Amino acid sequence: MVNGRAMNVLIVDDYKTMLRIIRNLLKQIDFNSVEEATDGAEALAKLRHGNYGLVISDWNMQPMTGLELLREVRADTRLRATPFIMVTAESKAENVVAAKQAGVSNYTVKPFNAETLRDKIEKVLGHA
Repeated sequence: MVNGRAMNVLIVDDYKTMLRIIRNLLKQIDFNSVEEATDGAEALAKLRHGNYGLVISDWNMQPMTGLELLREVRADTRLRATPFIMVTAESKAENVVAAKQAGVSNYTVKPFNAETLRDKIEKVLGHA
């Protein structure tokens, strides 16, 4: 089981309701140190100035998409190894391929529950 209490998680979504849903799901599985960003640029700034053990980001955001954020994170030597879970409403094969090529750690399609989120997190953190 992952010990979420010791880890800072950054959730990124331009839809406030989704941020609240993900925060509540994380709380159910004992992740209590959660910060939010409402777009990729804000997330990147927080990542560069903070210390996060996990990023959970929406794909569809403006002006910087989740995929662009992922590419920026993977290109940054300090952030490169940060586990990154992409969340999307679409399960198009080309999106999954693009995310994998960009170095995504895992991928989940909305809607999902706390159990699914826990499974994804445990896989990316190596506790599966």
